[in-house]
Amino acid sequence: MTTTAKANYDLIIFGATSFVGQILTHYLAENYGVGAEIKWAIAGRSEGKLKGLKSELGANADNLPVILADASDDAALAAMCNQARVVISTVGPYALYGEPLIKACVATGTDYCDLTGEVQWIRKMIERYENQAKKSGARIVHCCGFDSIPSDMGVWFLQQQAEKTFGQPCQDVRLRVKVAKGGLSGGTVASMINIAKEAGADPKLRKELANPFSICPPEHRSETRQPGIKSAEFDKDFNSWIAPFVMGAINIRVVHRSNALQNARYGKEFTYDEAIMTGKGTKGRLTAYSMVAALGAFFTASAIKPTRWIVEKLVPKPGEGPSPEAQEKGFYDIRFVGRTPDGKTMITKVTGDRDPGYGSTGKMLGEAGLCLALDVKDDLPGGFWTPASALNGHLLERLTSNAGLTFEVVETR
Repeated sequence: MTTTAKANYDLIIFGATSFVGQILTHYLAENYGVGAEIKWAIAGRSEGKLKGLKSELGANADNLPVILADASDDAALAAMCNQARVVISTVGPYALYGEPLIKACVATGTDYCDLTGEVQWIRKMIERYENQAKKSGARIVHCCGFDSIPSDMGVWFLQQQAEKTFGQPCQDVRLRVKVAKGGLSGGTVASMINIAKEAGADPKLRKELANPFSICPPEHRSETRQPGIKSAEFDKDFNSWIAPFVMGAINIRVVHRSNALQNARYGKEFTYDEAIMTGKGTKGRLTAYSMVAALGAFFTASAIKPTRWIVEKLVPKPGEGPSPEAQEKGFYDIRFVGRTPDGKTMITKVTGDRDPGYGSTGKMLGEAGLCLALDVKDDLPGGFWTPASALNGHLLERLTSNAGLTFEVVETR
């Protein structure tokens, strides 16, 4: 904990009435109660919406505190941060609305986590606030949802197992999404459209988004060429065609930053990429090429004003997303293959029991915030961290015990 020991709350959920904020709030109320095991509060700009959310939680939430704070009100944000050990933010797109809260947390020494996948914004926040965070003691942990906990903690788990089994980490690791069933939220789409819009107008940003080390410390680089899945390919390890995984744009960079912040524990020449499996044979091949074409069309159309409005009309609006029933039926199965420099191989998997971006993300985000508030020791200094580098084994235990995730070794050879 970096703020005063007299903080009123272990957690404050800022943006509690957002789509993921509501999922998170229900998860905490159902699994931890109100004011019992943990002390927490909900916060946002609309008192009416916050009270409506509170009423949905039932009589057991009568004592759940409500805090009013707007993302553009510096004084209100500072007052909120001074009451919390950890603030969890679900207010996105973060590139549009997220910086004032980062600024307030860093100024007050308050720990923070979110579910952003906006790599260009993360880089800006690191550049602007990391030195101050190191001085104030604020621990900032981005990407605590589906992007990028399964990837980041999945690689961390694999490397733990490789060190135990082989006596060394795997130098090359590849993630392959075997299956992922879930819906799309307007908030996620809005973030993706904003990234495409910014990149379309800024050639420098386009170049940065192609750099897998873009959020690593400047001194952390690899001389080994990094793999990159740009089109359909056949993966012999899994006997399947593969296509680029849209979340890889953020996940790959988070995993490399984790390696850097752990003193290159995975190796200075560590390589990593991500893709989604589409099956074998002609059907798998056609599906892979179709996915490549669809992704290209989405980002191209989102990048330019004349066609952006068409995309915005076709996709869910912010605040919209899959139903509770759809979230319950969702799941994912992600595989990792790692190889040591001398050719030893390990395959692991990570699974989740809900819709990946929402039902599962809400649980992961809640457990990450609790982990930061209750499990991480004061000897972790202030600064900008990743889930694996800051929360490591504590978070793994919470994810497997409470959040419906599994981490398993499938094969070694």
